[in-house]
Amino acid sequence: MNGILYFSATGNSLYIAKKLQSTIGGVIRYIPKYVGDGGEFERLYIVTPIYSYGIPIHVAELLPRLDKTKEITVIQNYGGMACGADRLMYVYALRSGLNIKSVYKLKMPENYTLTFTVPKFYLNRALKKADRRIDAVVDCIIKGESRIPEKCGTKERIYLKNRSNWHLIGKRFSVADDCTRCGKCVSLCPAANISLSDGGIIFGDSCVACLGCYHRCPQKAIRYNNKKKRDRYVNPNIDENDIGKDL
Repeated sequence: MNGILYFSATGNSLYIAKKLQSTIGGVIRYIPKYVGDGGEFERLYIVTPIYSYGIPIHVAELLPRLDKTKEITVIQNYGGMACGADRLMYVYALRSGLNIKSVYKLKMPENYTLTFTVPKFYLNRALKKADRRIDAVVDCIIKGESRIPEKCGTKERIYLKNRSNWHLIGKRFSVADDCTRCGKCVSLCPAANISLSDGGIIFGDSCVACLGCYHRCPQKAIRYNNKKKRDRYVNPNIDENDIGKDL
């Protein structure tokens, strides 16, 4: 049985994982909740977004503990620029001693929108092209092709610097008066960085920069640096309630 391990905050990676599952079969496991090493699966597939030219913390922590004998294929997605993130992923897999077969990358709608707004036409264009891009990757996987990223310069130094500061993002979040204290942000945070205390929302200092709380607040009440922005993003092709679940 295939194991498809994914990390997703707004649904892009989950959508890719479900498309892959519909073709090759297997089960989908949410990385922050997954405690295994992949040994129970015949093949492993990792579906992850690109963060700051690198990988999310939960994915970085997953790699060293994975079964070294299992064949692994990675699908990365990005909204802005990849800048060698696929090569860096391959390097990190090798450093962990993994049997890495392929690393693919494909463009999806941008969701890191704390300080800017993505035009709707750009989001719609990315969504319109997403299926074709995903299908092309899945077709390569079905054919058994090996896709090793070419040697190139990566942004590892920038990635590591940015990653060391991700925890600060949580401290820059606050909630507006229209927050209903529903607790959704608390339950969906993969880092347990948000709590409900004395009727208020408290953001800790272990944020992993996924922005799930920001984009998925029902009231759009979460603010960054106290700026009121109403635009949010959740992949419209998935059931939002499935994000963070095993399927």
